[in-house]
Amino acid sequence: MSEEKELSFYEKLSALITELKAPKGQRNNFGKYNYRSAEDILEAVKPLANKYGLVPMLTDEIVQVGDRYYVKAKAVITDGINTEKASGFAREPESKKGMDESQITGTASSYARKYAMNGLYQIDDTKDADTDEYKQQVDSAKPKKITKTQAKALQTRVDKLAELVSSKTEKHITGVQMAEKITDTKFLQVIPLAELDTEQFLTATRYADELEKAYSKK
Repeated sequence: MSEEKELSFYEKLSALITELKAPKGQRNNFGKYNYRSAEDILEAVKPLANKYGLVPMLTDEIVQVGDRYYVKAKAVITDGINTEKASGFAREPESKKGMDESQITGTASSYARKYAMNGLYQIDDTKDADTDEYKQQVDSAKPKKITKTQAKALQTRVDKLAELVSSKTEKHITGVQMAEKITDTKFLQVIPLAELDTEQFLTATRYADELEKAYSKK
């Protein structure tokens, strides 16, 4: 009688993915739809992982991308030697009615973990109303593009700063060059002032203030 062949790590992971059924165990009564949470996915993964001798893990960390902070979740599965992982990001809305700051962070963490596990275990949530709802919440909190008046005011400010820097360094610098220096320094790319969003506008303005103070003392 031949011995049963030991499955490789990726054969085990493939079998887990094939057998995985993550029910939509949560209910949004207001939107009248069911959805799956990160907890639903993890509870469905655990018995299959145990069956195939695999260990699932989840971690969170806060990362800064530009001027924004995101929750980065990492979903990992391992057999102790081999490892496969995927990451998911979610940004906290600035506020959400009825929630304190810790609850808002917890919500972002849950979504980030859900996205990470979706990627790792190949779960298609593109038509999940819960995913759509969160995207709408985040999109509604995104900063808007500045107005023409704000762009013109910032350009005037930058032009004056360029004159100050030119006089202090005895090297001519134009307003356009100064704007490029500011955006490249703060956003790691040259962005026309008229294309800044409201958060970038505030960052650029603060940096212009810092430069003005520094060069005024020279």
